[in-house]
Amino acid sequence: MQATFSPANSRIQSIDLLRGLVMIIMALDHVRDYFHADSFLFDPLDLGKTNGAIYFTRWITHFCAPVFMFLAGTSAAFMARRKTKKELAWFLFTRGIWLIFLELVVVNFGWNFDVLFTNIYFVTIWALGVSMIVLALLIFLPIPLVLVIGFAIIGAHNLFDNFHVQGNTLPAFGWALLHDQAFFDWKGHNVLVGYPLLPWIGIIALGYCFGFLYSPAFSAERRKKWLLGIGLGAIALFVAIRFINQYGDPFPWSKQPTAFFSFLSFIKANKYPPSLLYTLMTLGPAILFLAFTENARGAVSRIISIYGRVPMFYYLVHIYLIHVLTMAAAVLFTSYSWKLWLLKEPLWFTQTLKGYGFSLGVVYAVWIGIIVALFPLCRWYDRYKQSHKEKWWLSYL
Repeated sequence: MQATFSPANSRIQSIDLLRGLVMIIMALDHVRDYFHADSFLFDPLDLGKTNGAIYFTRWITHFCAPVFMFLAGTSAAFMARRKTKKELAWFLFTRGIWLIFLELVVVNFGWNFDVLFTNIYFVTIWALGVSMIVLALLIFLPIPLVLVIGFAIIGAHNLFDNFHVQGNTLPAFGWALLHDQAFFDWKGHNVLVGYPLLPWIGIIALGYCFGFLYSPAFSAERRKKWLLGIGLGAIALFVAIRFINQYGDPFPWSKQPTAFFSFLSFIKANKYPPSLLYTLMTLGPAILFLAFTENARGAVSRIISIYGRVPMFYYLVHIYLIHVLTMAAAVLFTSYSWKLWLLKEPLWFTQTLKGYGFSLGVVYAVWIGIIVALFPLCRWYDRYKQSHKEKWWLSYL
């Protein structure tokens, strides 16, 4: 038996299901960013201040960015079956340029609603765009070499954890773009490099190689063995390296006052940039998920998969919707003005929002409401894409 494809567009159902699931979970993190009162007071992974519910509300969303990036590489491998390498390289390059524009203009405005662009973020979509541009070059190399490059980047980049370039300078900014999350001040703009590029390039490269496991040469049974081996191997490697506690993450785990918090310390891997352990911790279970859902059917799978078939459309719309809703909530349920949400400080490091916000229960209620509200729109756009394949620009959104 071969991979289960969606009859509408010959897409692989398990890939869409996994991507849809991480898109849904991603929205939880962004709703928490805007609505949860404690988000403006402390890092939800701060073991000295958090609790289990807050910690796992944040921790579960760690799967989103690496899976999204990994599957972007996998999708490129699928495209390689119907495009020449030059055609695929051109698509990856132009879409990468487009994504960088979206990040710096459309997404940045969505985060802040500030026409002056006081805050400029180089985060998820920026990293995806640049990674696609790099992948446009990598696809001309033999697959084994791309695989080696991907493993080398992910496995060795933590050697640079203690190397930093200080100051508000161009060299410091350049190094931050590669490997060191940092803030900069540029002519009165707050510039945040939140997603240093180097590890993300390694992740998209591995995702590209991974896509060839879904070629006709692999039966479903053979592929499942590979997926189980890769997934379990990544998890085992995470546990072993984390237990040794010498390499793979800039922040070693430590024994805490309780066994539960010691466990939380153990699974607290660094995302900015994604460490070796972070990558193993997130991609290992994701690949196991693919192993067990290749033949997933049923209403729930179909619904979740719709979000996974229109990820960029969903991403852009959900940011604006969350921001509008939090402005409305400020007016309707608090004494704050909606103008509070014309952000002049980065949302994740703000001082002006301390004292604002709602309980974690409200966060979950708003999150569920947003997911439900976006479903008809995502379904409409998915159907529009499938019935208008002649429109080339739809592949860019």
